[in-house]
Amino acid sequence: MKHPRSSVNKQAGKESPPAPAGRFAPSPTGDLHFGSLVAAVGSYLEAKRAGGAWLLRIEDIDPPREVVGSATRIIEDLGRLGLEPDGPVLYQSSRTAAYQHAVDCLVRAGLAFPCACSRKDLDENGQYPGTCRHGLPPGKSPRSIRFRVADKPGVFQDKLQGTVCDPASGNGGDFIIRRADGLFAYQLAVVVDDHFQGITQVVRGADLIDSTNRQLALQAALGFTTPDYMHLPVATLADGKKLSKRTQSDPVKRLDPASAIRLALQFLGQNPPDRLSLEKLWQWALANWNSKWIPAVRSLPLEFPKPGS
Repeated sequence: MKHPRSSVNKQAGKESPPAPAGRFAPSPTGDLHFGSLVAAVGSYLEAKRAGGAWLLRIEDIDPPREVVGSATRIIEDLGRLGLEPDGPVLYQSSRTAAYQHAVDCLVRAGLAFPCACSRKDLDENGQYPGTCRHGLPPGKSPRSIRFRVADKPGVFQDKLQGTVCDPASGNGGDFIIRRADGLFAYQLAVVVDDHFQGITQVVRGADLIDSTNRQLALQAALGFTTPDYMHLPVATLADGKKLSKRTQSDPVKRLDPASAIRLALQFLGQNPPDRLSLEKLWQWALANWNSKWIPAVRSLPLEFPKPGS
């Protein structure tokens, strides 16, 4: 399948490189928080620095976990902070037919299979033991669909974190792409939508780095172009716990927009001048963004500004 943003040079008979495009893809499980803001700022500036588009996707494919109204508030907060997408917002809840088509293609190709197992059937390490890999056990009905993982190490090059390698996972690596409740798994949906939106660069938090090799495997199986990956440090509290949507002192809520963006830039290793307006701060960031200044670590404590600073 051709990349949706690629074009054909008829005179040369060659396909031109796809136009750069990045994205921010929050789940509506709560309001925008500082950890998500870091990913939004990093993905926005990296896309703009490449001369590309920055797109917004709401990953609302897990209704039991969604918080009513959070998608609207996330979009409003992004606008208040000066982050406007280059196109309409894509809602994953509108894309179920595309996900089902991908599942059907993988099953027909023998790259995915029905599975009758539940959580209680996993081994003591929480790994899938391959029970249904070669067919359902007698008398068992399918519950979910799993992707068949190759028994070899997964390796990719991250623009910030360097070489990332997962050991060979064997049958234990077969993962669910359609759940027993009929909902589609994040791993499948993100791959299908990155291709659909023509995403060439994925900039996100390092808490998702372990998902990447699964997504690379799905991209290869579906014939999709692989984007470049950059995993940013995850913001933590002083005790090392991840800064979450439940953190009441989150800077997104405490600070004015310019101060929140300045703090995100500083967290990402940038050094913006003090006392700039939001508009001037974004002008500075677009002119001076340098991803080489981002700390190449998977997590980083956030130093909260003092009240009134």
